[in-house]
Order: sequence, then structure tokens, then C-alpha cells
Amino acid sequence: MDVYAKLKELNITLPPVAVPVAAYVPFVRTGNLVFLSGHVAKKDGKPWVGQFGKDMTTAEGPAAARAIAIDLLGTLHAAVGDLNKITRIVKLMSLVNSTSDYTEQHLVTNGASELFAEVFGKDVGAHARSAFGVAQVPMGCCVEIDLIAEVG
Repeated sequence: MDVYAKLKELNITLPPVAVPVAAYVPFVRTGNLVFLSGHVAKKDGKPWVGQFGKDMTTAEGPAAARAIAIDLLGTLHAAVGDLNKITRIVKLMSLVNSTSDYTEQHLVTNGASELFAEVFGKDVGAHARSAFGVAQVPMGCCVEIDLIAEVG
């Protein structure tokens, strides 16, 4: 399956790599692994601010995580030059800005996980994952996700 054909079918345009807002780089490649720095949720090009369990509902979460996954795909493309070279999405780590009694971080993160499986297929897109509830994410964003991928 051609990844770019699938992206076109899903009406997804890859964004450019975001300029880091602190002392880090967007990605590091070592051997066959590419580590992408955390990407925060954006809505209409601006930080998607909110906290689950306070002013955001679980139903809104997958859209925020999916938006991050699209940004991650843009960075991954910049890192490897051709998304068809990805042999595995290895792991996602999701930080969900949530109240201390909110327990559905895993459902929020599904928005990213499901998109990777859809874009790359189950054999390449299925991945290990962690989803944490945190007291805050940079700029007040509702979700931050980083990624590790393998390149063939």
C-alpha cells in the first residue's frame, strides 16, 4: 500500500515541520530508528488549549490526538524523505492534560493510534503505547504525543 495514496484518500495534506519553541530538535535518527519530539494539539493553527475532566470531554479527545498524528506524519516525512520507507510505528507516548480524577486518557489517544493503523496498515501502523494523565502540557494544550518509528 502506498502511504501517500492513502493520505490522499483520507484528504490529509502533510504539514511542514514545526519550528521548535525550546531547546530541542524536531527529530533524531539513529540507526533504523527515528525519534520524534513531542507535538502538541493544534486547532486552526493555534494551540488547542483545554483540560479533560474540566473543560473538555472525552468525545473531543480523539480529534485532538488525530490532529497531532497528522503533524507527526509531516515531521516523520521530513525525517525520512519517504513515508513508504517506514517499516513500523514502534511506540507512541501520549500526555493528556487532565484533572486528577479523569481516567479516559487511553480513549483520547485512540485518535492518533487509529490514524497510524489506517495510514500504514495494521502490520506497520500497530504500535506499543503509553497514555498518561498529566497536570499540564506546554502552552496549556490538551494533548502532547511523541513517536518512535523504524525505517527500512
